[in-house]
Formats: sequence, C-alpha cells, structure tokens
Amino acid sequence: MTDPLGQSQVIPYLRELTKQGYQFTLLSVEKKERLEKNGTLIRNILQESGITWETLLFTSSPPVLSKLYDQHQLNKKAIQLQKKEKFDLIHCRSYVAAATGLHLNRKFSIPFLFDMRGFWVDERVDSGLWNLSNPLYKYFYKVYKKKEQAYFSSAAHIISLTEKGKEELITRYKVAAAKISVIPCCADLELFDYNKISSSDKEQTKEQLGIDPATRVLSYLGSLGGWYMTDEMLEFFAVLKKNIPDSIFLFITHDNKEQIIHKGIQKGIDRNAMRVIPASRNEVPGYLSISDWSIFFIKDLYSKKASSPTKQGEIMAMGIPIICNDIGDTGKIITGSNAGIVVNTFSTASYQSAIDQLLQLQVSPGKINDAAKKHFDLKNGADEYEKSYKKIIG
Repeated sequence: MTDPLGQSQVIPYLRELTKQGYQFTLLSVEKKERLEKNGTLIRNILQESGITWETLLFTSSPPVLSKLYDQHQLNKKAIQLQKKEKFDLIHCRSYVAAATGLHLNRKFSIPFLFDMRGFWVDERVDSGLWNLSNPLYKYFYKVYKKKEQAYFSSAAHIISLTEKGKEELITRYKVAAAKISVIPCCADLELFDYNKISSSDKEQTKEQLGIDPATRVLSYLGSLGGWYMTDEMLEFFAVLKKNIPDSIFLFITHDNKEQIIHKGIQKGIDRNAMRVIPASRNEVPGYLSISDWSIFFIKDLYSKKASSPTKQGEIMAMGIPIICNDIGDTGKIITGSNAGIVVNTFSTASYQSAIDQLLQLQVSPGKINDAAKKHFDLKNGADEYEKSYKKIIG
C-alpha cells in the first residue's frame, strides 16, 4: 500500500466501498524502507475510513526460498485474522494473494474474489524473468500454471482488467462468462481534473521547469523500462522534434534522471529538450497539465492482453490526447473516443504518420475527459466491485 499503485489502485476503491457499508481488514506485504517512509501516512488515510491495516515485510534472500517464506507468512497471518474476524469474503489482488485466498477457501470454506490484474505467470516468461529453456523455470511455469487454473476454477468470481483478458479467460481457460467482470485501472477523477488547473498554474509550472509559455510539450508519466518501450518513445520524440523544433519531452517519474537524459542523447536528442521531474501523487496533475500530448508504448506480448495502464485514465481525465500502441483495450478506447493516435508499427514513417494525424486532431479536453469518465471513473469501478461482492455474498 506504500507504493504508488497501492495508493491509486487499492485504497481509493476500499474507501469508496466503505461508504456502502463494507468493513475491511487489509493485509499487505510491504518493503521495509517504504513502510518506514510512508506507513504512518497510509495508516492515517485508512483509519479515516475505518479500514484495519495489517502488514508483513518482504524478504529478498535467499532467492526463491524467500518468496516461499513470504507466502507462508501471508497464509499464517491470514489464518490468524480469519479466526479473529470471521470474514464473509476474501478479496485477493493478484496471484500471491490468490494463493492465500485459495488456502483459506479450502480450510474455512470462505469464498474468494480473484482480482487477477493480469496473466502473472505468463508475465514472468514474457519479461524474461523465467527463461523456459532453464529446467528450473520450466518446472516453475508448469507448477504455477496449474495453480492458476485452480484459482480460476475455485474463485467465486474473477475480475479482469480488460475485455481482451476476459475473452482469453473464456476461450483458453474455459471460464464461464458470467463468472467474470471487467474493471480497468480507474482514475481518481476528483484529483485528475483539468478544470482545476488554471492558465496561470500552467504558466508557473512551465516557468519552474524552464519551458517557454508557447513551447509544446510531450509527456511521459510513470516508471520506465520493463514493459515500457523507452527507446521507441524517444525515437518518436526525435521525429516530433523535426516537425516542431522547440518541443520538449517531459518525464514525470522517479526514475534516474541522468540515465533518461543519456538515453535521449543516444537517440540524437539535445539535453535541453528533455525535462525529468519526480512528483508526488498530488503533484502529478499539475505537471501533466502542461502537456500538449502524452505517450506510452508497451511491449506487445501475450500477457499484455490483460494490461490496463493506470496512467491512461489519469491522462485522459486531464483532457490530454494520447499516443500509444494497441495493448489490452487501450487502442479500442483511444480510437473509439478520438482521444489520440494509435501507433501500429515502430518506425520513422509510422511516427511521422502519427504526428501528421496528431497535428490535425480536433478534440477538446472536455471530450477526452468525458471519455475518461465513461471508462475510468473510480466510483464506477467501486460500483462494479460492489456488484461482484453481491453476486458472491448477497
């Protein structure tokens, strides 16, 4: 809960659901340094909504065994809490939590909701963490695919982030359609609201960053690397720079500034054309607001069928056109709402074509914000969770 995703994709939903009368005990495994830094703040936020928070600490060594130990500790703590609280339902976010949910389901006959987030086992392979040519990782893959099937079959209900993920569950894993709900990564539309940022606020932000008022800005929000295609995004900007020579690429990220600048220079981009700024969650809308466009490219891999980038709803809520590729339901939403441009191939010609379309794009911030409300409203997401709860426990 002390990382950005916990604060954007778990806590806001729980706070909304407590308004409907649900009582939660939240059990999470945290990194020690983040818990020490942010733990008091998060605990106070949760206590305001009457949410009890129990924490365990991640262990990182020895490899593999430490993860088995973490899972054992999670199961043990959950059993203790069940004996004390007598839960009606276990809401399991992702696969590690689902292992605990299945354990309690078998031990106490408590129903569990599998909020799967993505195809975690295949993500391990797609990311290169599990090389299937290695017999050990091939063994892990078989074991965890078997566990995955048990989660699908034993869960009382399943949440997929995307319609494409739901289709995959139905066709490949033979899960009944009625057992699956789709809830994307929603955005807090009260925090991310372009109407709350004035023209003078934007001018001050640009001045802070050393950007002229008339300069056009392409932004990227969040961590780089991993699934995100940093090289290709920089290459896109290099083409944009040829079209708009004074444009700036703004990275809103906690990643290493000099590493990002160095990558950009390698792509032929001048250091002065890039800005890298870390931001707290509450600061992000202000920095985003100076964007003319925002970009994200994600590796097109099997596991990404279930990908719903948190940043998409946040950027659209700020009324900013998006340049992206078609991952999960992302392309369908962007095209259907005319909220940006979908890039199908990563080449100079494709980038130029996208830029030509982008410069002719006629869509108001209000229309993009309306699309964000339709697809990514946190309150709608919480309502969908409540419907799922009612299907399970009435």
